[in-house]
Amino acid sequence: MSENKSGLLAGLRVIEMSHVMAAPTCGMMLADMGADVIKVERVPGGDGVRRNAPHIDGYSAPFTMMNRNKRGFAVNTKTPEGLATLRRLIGGADIFIENYRPGAMDHYGIGYGDLKADFPALVYCSLSGFGKGGPLGQQGGFDLVAQGMSGLMSYTGEGAGRPPVKVGSPVTDITAGILAAMSILGAIVQRGQTGKGQSVETSLFEAGIALSYWQSAIHLASGEIPGAMGSAHPLMAPYQAFQTSDGWINVGAASQATWEGLVKCLDDPALGKDPRFVDNLGRMKHLDELVADLTERFVKKSTDDWLALLEEYDVPAGPVLDVKQMAVHPQTTARNMIRDVPGGDRPDMKAIGHPVKFSESHTEIMRPAPRLGEHSREVLLEGGFSEDEADALITAGAVHQD
Repeated sequence: MSENKSGLLAGLRVIEMSHVMAAPTCGMMLADMGADVIKVERVPGGDGVRRNAPHIDGYSAPFTMMNRNKRGFAVNTKTPEGLATLRRLIGGADIFIENYRPGAMDHYGIGYGDLKADFPALVYCSLSGFGKGGPLGQQGGFDLVAQGMSGLMSYTGEGAGRPPVKVGSPVTDITAGILAAMSILGAIVQRGQTGKGQSVETSLFEAGIALSYWQSAIHLASGEIPGAMGSAHPLMAPYQAFQTSDGWINVGAASQATWEGLVKCLDDPALGKDPRFVDNLGRMKHLDELVADLTERFVKKSTDDWLALLEEYDVPAGPVLDVKQMAVHPQTTARNMIRDVPGGDRPDMKAIGHPVKFSESHTEIMRPAPRLGEHSREVLLEGGFSEDEADALITAGAVHQD
């Protein structure tokens, strides 16, 4: 299988000791941009996501989604030989990423404090539930818990009196992974200036807090505690979903100009002159009345009819699509956001493409997610181990080769 040797990050080697989602997201971002990412899994079992459905011919689609473009190395961390091998491989890399429970890497003797002196150029990234400091620094973390504690679930959902609702995607996992990838590259840039690596860490909790910019701005300035508003916006109106005769449509008439465009689209000058709705402050103050009025209007036409009308009057709008509709939408296709994952000797699958486009480089899916320990021997040989050493480690069970 060919590799992306011309990618933005070609030449950078990453050891990713990960499971589930936050660190795999980080490694995936770097791998898509051309870094040589080696996914390290513990044996037996490996990353538990391997067992997540749906499976195609025995291969997990979720695992393939998060681990394409990576090579696989499997190690028995219960053996001294396995840990010594892992330490040596980390020392030969530019970047190490891990998202195990705080203290786990120290237990294995590969915490940042264990490696810093011997490998001063290493950029060492840790992702955790709550970060390494503070009263919860030793707790494990899950997206659901982080969404609740970061405030996200207090302003997501239908409104007062309704149960708390989490964002459907594991947004704190994904956001933490993206923040980690961004920060790793910042550390790599600084290393180019100083020759020194450093520790980089973030958490699901902090990623969730970072998603609360609007709501936190309101609270920190006024003391008000924003609550759930359904699809509406806490600062601007109308900016939410409305039911049509055959579906739902999002209408973003948030500025005064787009509001006036919406009034023209509705062909009702009286609506624009209504003293409750003449400006955004009034529309927010009388949001319930505004939504009730617009709801009665939008349900009278189809989504496509409304989209055509709203576009004519330059009012931002779009349909509410399900995942199947999103995947086949012409804009998704035009932006190359659903890509084939080459299977090699395993089934071909599809995955979400890299979400950033570059004018002077490219991102590709060059290889499928690795089998458990698929590339262990070649990684050992590239890491300076002799063929006899590699064979001995595999025979002893310290390293697993598929």
